[in-house]
Amino acid sequence: MTSPTAQERTYVVVVNDEEQYSIWFADREPPVGWTSVGVTGSRQECLEHVGRIWTDLRPLSLRRWLAQTNQDD
Repeated sequence: MTSPTAQERTYVVVVNDEEQYSIWFADREPPVGWTSVGVTGSRQECLEHVGRIWTDLRPLSLRRWLAQTNQDD
């Protein structure tokens, strides 16, 4: 039995607590700390979805800290 190529595999979009996105193999459980967002497809489809929704690459904790810091000014 041969392993599927990247083009043949199905992937899922995952997110962590810092709202950072990645893709993972759909036939495997996401790594600890990562959760599926419910989008499944080819590698390219998943990467395109991530590119559309993950527009602010800063971790959530940094965005919150900056928002709090700016409120105090």
